[in-house]
Amino acid sequence: MEIRLLVTFEKVATVLSFTQAAAELKYAQSSVTSQIRALESSLGVQLFDRLGSHIRLTEAGDRLVPYARQIIELSEEARAAVVGTEEPSGTLTVGTMESLTSYRLSPLLELFHHRYPGVRLSMRPTLGDETRQALRQGTYDVGFLMERETEHAGLEVMPLTEEPLALVAAPGHPLAGAAVSTVSTVSTADLVREPLLATEPGCAYRDLFEEELNTRSAEPVSFMEFGTIEATKRAAAAGLGIALLPAVTVAEELADGRLVALPWEQPFTLSTQLAWRSGKRLPAHARLFVEQARKLVAEQG
Repeated sequence: MEIRLLVTFEKVATVLSFTQAAAELKYAQSSVTSQIRALESSLGVQLFDRLGSHIRLTEAGDRLVPYARQIIELSEEARAAVVGTEEPSGTLTVGTMESLTSYRLSPLLELFHHRYPGVRLSMRPTLGDETRQALRQGTYDVGFLMERETEHAGLEVMPLTEEPLALVAAPGHPLAGAAVSTVSTVSTADLVREPLLATEPGCAYRDLFEEELNTRSAEPVSFMEFGTIEATKRAAAAGLGIALLPAVTVAEELADGRLVALPWEQPFTLSTQLAWRSGKRLPAHARLFVEQARKLVAEQG
């Protein structure tokens, strides 16, 4: 089996599309098709079922996937060891999220841009389940998660830090008075009666917040959704309602008084984590990224 054929097979198996695989590998679609046929001929088995315009892995193809990935990873590791380049290089596809990319990772991206120009970072914004699935499939090399759990099936996980959250509102909000009192607190029951703002579903802190609110509400709570953290913050500052967001994302607004933090006892905690597929041999440039991310988050506290 030629490694180039396995590389093509692994890409098609990941995206389940000859067209998309050809585009990502920068091949003509006919080349991808001929390479898959050559691999199937070499092995004497069919690797994909063709279902009209769709494809899926056969049982044989499904069994080949982990071996193909191991062979490709070992090949890359061997090349790096033999060539022995002083400067790390390679492409790294990273699953991330707005709260981290915009508010935590800028120094890390700047470091790689200036000090390690040979490492090409491709940041892919996804959340929770989608990130974990992309890591398991090999679409992403590493991925950031913000989750309550720190163990995920099929993944190696490095917890980086506990991620504080802040329940925020405009200074003129009716519940904002509790923020300046030494004795008053805001209860979950207080919150279910207020307009609630949020980013999209699938975000761990939004989903946990919704779950907690529903334990104190006779009817399912609803949110006014804004999609992005920035839009949600602006809506809260304009007095449209209350939002639960990572504290790092609202630090500036809390400091200058555009928002106030409501004294609500948060019944859950989240941690920011870095994950990759179990059993995956991370190449040197990926190990460098993991280590630098760990150091950065530790310094941020």
